[in-house]
Amino acid sequence: MTLATASSARVDLTAATLDRAFVGGRWLGADSGEDIPVVDPATGEVIGSVPRMGRMETLAAIEAAHGAWGPWRARTAGERSAVLRRWADLVYLHQERLAELLTAEQGKPLAESRAEIGASAGFLTWFAEEGRRAYGRTIPTDRADRRLSVIRQPIGVVAAITPWNFPSSMITRKAGPALAAGCTMVVKPSEETPLSALALARLAEEAGVPAGVFNVVTGAAREIGGALTGSHLVRKLTFTGSTAVGKLLAEQSAATVKRVSLELGGNAPFIVCDDADLDAAVEGALRSKFRNAGQACVATNRIYVQDGIHDRFVAAFTDRVRELAVGAGAAPGTEVGSMINAGAAAAMSALLDEAVGAGARIAAGGAPHPQGAAFFAPTVLVNADDEMECCREETFGPIAPVMRFHDDAEAIRRANATAYGLVAYCYTTDYRRLTRFAEELEFGMVGMNDFSVSTEVAPFGGVKESGIGREGSDYGLDEYTEIKYVCTGGMS
Repeated sequence: MTLATASSARVDLTAATLDRAFVGGRWLGADSGEDIPVVDPATGEVIGSVPRMGRMETLAAIEAAHGAWGPWRARTAGERSAVLRRWADLVYLHQERLAELLTAEQGKPLAESRAEIGASAGFLTWFAEEGRRAYGRTIPTDRADRRLSVIRQPIGVVAAITPWNFPSSMITRKAGPALAAGCTMVVKPSEETPLSALALARLAEEAGVPAGVFNVVTGAAREIGGALTGSHLVRKLTFTGSTAVGKLLAEQSAATVKRVSLELGGNAPFIVCDDADLDAAVEGALRSKFRNAGQACVATNRIYVQDGIHDRFVAAFTDRVRELAVGAGAAPGTEVGSMINAGAAAAMSALLDEAVGAGARIAAGGAPHPQGAAFFAPTVLVNADDEMECCREETFGPIAPVMRFHDDAEAIRRANATAYGLVAYCYTTDYRRLTRFAEELEFGMVGMNDFSVSTEVAPFGGVKESGIGREGSDYGLDEYTEIKYVCTGGMS
């Protein structure tokens, strides 16, 4: 944080002040005058409202972004970097207020919200510098009378559709590289967590992001999404969310041949070999599975434990799960907060009924939590198998099915037997096994003896039906640039 930012006045980020969308540098309501209530999932209380915008307001935001693109891309990389750094500094300065707002609308524990806000600022800081390194190339010429070169240029107006589970960091992980590259952006946040997006927009305005460069439209997903995918002015779509919706957006974007990057669902295996550090494996599985009440694309979805360590792992893991403190995200000491709504919690009961009916046994949890309708007790299932729905599909909740495996080949085969390929985890102290699992697991990311893979400095993304493209790192910047080849003749 710079001294100048640290000494500046704080911006009002209360829910009552975040009741308008941000388009072309103006704070606007919906043409219809309708609003969408924003609800705290832990209490069911309405904490604010945002405009219910649709197609026409979205087209206006696209026009604003298109109009701002020329002047923004004409700025030097250093000038854009300075603006992004100011934005990042303001996010750091307002970290506590942003975290409180995030917890209120999403439900995760305040400690997790603080970490997400820190990551949000981290993405802006990283890309503020990485944007200064969008280097081109000189190609050795094939003829003496001409010169060949490659330059990278911003792709244009970017549409970003972001999820409710990480409503702040999923925006800056996209906006950071887009704005650093010289693109402009229209963001459609989830209807359930729009306040974090609008708070970021307010800080962007305060940081000096020019009008039209960063826009936020709130409202109906179908109308807004259709306007974004159908527009010829939007040259790229970036989306984080379910595989089903990602496929639909890719299909809609094909009509205008948009560049797309899709960070979609996962079905993460967590493999514990019999030579693993048991304590580290238990802690890794616990944190990977139950962070954000299991509502994360990188959350462990199925746990495979080798015969020699299985019983000890299950006993230690179950004990730790029973100790987890469940409660409202803002309450001191809470480790597992609410799910996003009561419907999500009810879906967990249906998954458990199916698994128990097929022979699984509940070792911990296994029921709605008395804290409230949107809460579900952290649950461990044993005697699970790969055909159960909680193992075949992304659970997106606090259910941890544990299964045995016998040898490495079996673990790799079963881990890879899914349409998804976002992230896999493996715990072993044998370097030969480590190399084999890292190379043979068919996932875009592999955490070896580490459950926390997301960082701004490394590429984040999946293979197979878990997505297209990468976010974070220098690869993330590539997603927002076009490669232009320049052939210059008459040089003799």
